[in-house]
Amino acid sequence: MKTVISARDVEELIRKGGDLSSLPADAVYTPSARDLLRDSGGPVGRSGTVAGTGAGPSPSKSVSASSSSADLERFFNSPEMTALKQKICEIGQRLWQRAYVDGNGGNIAIRVADDLALCTPTLISKGFMKPEDMCLVDLEGNQKAGIKKRTSEILMHLQIMKAQPKAKATVHCHPPYATGFAVAGVEPPSCMIPEIEVFIGKVPIAPYRTPGTPEMGHLVAELVDKHNTVLMANHGVVSWSHNDVEDAYFKMEILEAYCRTVLVAAQLGQPMKTFSPSQLQDLLKIKQTLGIPDPRIGLKECELCDNAEWRPGVTCALPERGATGESPSVAPDPSTEALVQAITDQILSGAR
Repeated sequence: MKTVISARDVEELIRKGGDLSSLPADAVYTPSARDLLRDSGGPVGRSGTVAGTGAGPSPSKSVSASSSSADLERFFNSPEMTALKQKICEIGQRLWQRAYVDGNGGNIAIRVADDLALCTPTLISKGFMKPEDMCLVDLEGNQKAGIKKRTSEILMHLQIMKAQPKAKATVHCHPPYATGFAVAGVEPPSCMIPEIEVFIGKVPIAPYRTPGTPEMGHLVAELVDKHNTVLMANHGVVSWSHNDVEDAYFKMEILEAYCRTVLVAAQLGQPMKTFSPSQLQDLLKIKQTLGIPDPRIGLKECELCDNAEWRPGVTCALPERGATGESPSVAPDPSTEALVQAITDQILSGAR
């Protein structure tokens, strides 16, 4: 089993004055450990990754949107880009297999240079993409390489990347339960399950605009400074990651499972149980160490776990049982009883 290196391990090594290059190259590094190594000038591989972490490449400094067509083609077909194209196809298959996308819906993008991004093509099911289908675009949406036409919704991904410099990858799809919240205009409640609080947090809703338009992208981009996952009204969900495209995809799984669980719990006829503000504070401290934004960080406990806007739908409540365990009898309504008796008498008189 491979050694797991955490941020605490890295901090301890730095505190003791140890050599960061002594860390094992084949170890598994947590996201916070990777970030700390980068900030501390730790061992970095030739593609810009911390050695041994398996993280995606950092944006290339050797190529830009203004590079020659020949240089862009070489970059687009390099081993590093080929690996990312294959990863996008893998994520697309997972989205399709979990029914997070339908038809040719959904799109994926990875920032590969300061002003370049790799993205999915238009009009192809995410479950059946091939590496050669991918496209290279600049941050204005102009296609720089690729035989297929880029996705029409790339502008939203690019606006996220421009508004949020930490965004290395973005994923957009239509998971049914989360999209149901988006259609109803209801933000998922908070303080119910730890995983979503640590890796996502509160999920805002961007107002509806026609998909693929700059207006849609602007409304989403306005929210990504403090949120890594956004519901798009009457449309779907988009997430970004400061790590890699798989992490952006993970946020979709976490949100969809959460929304499904909340809807199931809301139908059980019991008040929804939440953890306390102090317990949420503990989760927010973990979140800070992972470098994930959350507008609630720094708030007072009395300002946390506010679900005032949460309005669960119809619940299937059972009547309370008495001391004997039996359901209490309900007193009959006299007017209803009289009506039933009159109808019964009329039917019987007609039958004679």
